[in-house]
Amino acid sequence: MLALGIETTCDETAAAIIRCGADGKGEILANEIASQIADHAAYGGVVPEIAARAHVEVLDALIKHAMTKAGVSFNELSCIAAAAGPGLMGCVLVGLTTAKTLALVANKPLVAVNHLEAHALTPRLTDQVPFPYLLLLVSGGHTQLLAVQGVGQYKRLGTTIDDAIGEAFDKVAKMLGLPYPGGPEVEKQAMNGNPERFDLPRPLLGRREPDFSLSGLKTAVRIAAEMQAPLSATDIADLCASFQAAVVDVIVDRVRAALRSFREQFGTPNALVVAGGVGSNQSIRCSLQRFSASAGIRFIVPPADLCTDNGAMIAWAGIERFALGMVDDIYITGRPRWPLDETAPPALGSGRYGARV
Repeated sequence: MLALGIETTCDETAAAIIRCGADGKGEILANEIASQIADHAAYGGVVPEIAARAHVEVLDALIKHAMTKAGVSFNELSCIAAAAGPGLMGCVLVGLTTAKTLALVANKPLVAVNHLEAHALTPRLTDQVPFPYLLLLVSGGHTQLLAVQGVGQYKRLGTTIDDAIGEAFDKVAKMLGLPYPGGPEVEKQAMNGNPERFDLPRPLLGRREPDFSLSGLKTAVRIAAEMQAPLSATDIADLCASFQAAVVDVIVDRVRAALRSFREQFGTPNALVVAGGVGSNQSIRCSLQRFSASAGIRFIVPPADLCTDNGAMIAWAGIERFALGMVDDIYITGRPRWPLDETAPPALGSGRYGARV
């Protein structure tokens, strides 16, 4: 099978070609990404209108480049996949409408992919991990712990009740005057800081329910920063290191609670998987790798370029769904909120807004 994947849910324009062999192994033939960091840097965050217009300007050329690099024609494609949400609706519509047009012209099946499912299935592209597995999904807008039982089969074990982890990193960066994008800057500063200098809280530590809460920790950083003002370079590095250390402690503790819940409901998972942009953070990766080793389970985290938004994960999710006959008609609409576990109660960070749990 051969699939074109298109990703435009936020500020990354991406197109990729994936081939899946008879043995079920995926091969990335092309994975092209156009970043919009420079377009949004002056605003300290993503501006939806600017993001959508930027997608329109580059997507056609990016798809053409990916097809040329992969050496394939539209006639050879098995399906055309596009992220249909969750995300910024104006951005989502650019990629989805383009995919619909190409599917009509080339007479190919259309697969509307949940962006979160694409993250969830990426370890099957990179490591062929079998179902079921425990997933920590961490990005700028989502923080969830899920039991991945199969394509389209997800059980939410825990989620954030306020800020997502990536969101908390970005907000801390902004309050400390660090440049956009904030998350990588906090990690960079933390490398030179003292993680023990500031005594910051570890919200929900020890709770049986594997949920997250980051707003209190973020507030504690703000209070500590105000008490130290004006901040020196050392103060900023130490605050970043202390904040990151607190986040890591919370993540490991919450994953421990989720693993216990997973084993009670489904048995031992085949792996602990980390996906999403925050999965690129080396401190988080190393801590979870040590935890997995102590728990006796396999640890999988995709390469950094497949943790952040990309077209390869969309193409692979499209292949997985297409292989099971999960195709969509041309009237499918984009979804700004799209939870992986539709049965779970609404909660922040779960793919849709709702009452805080």
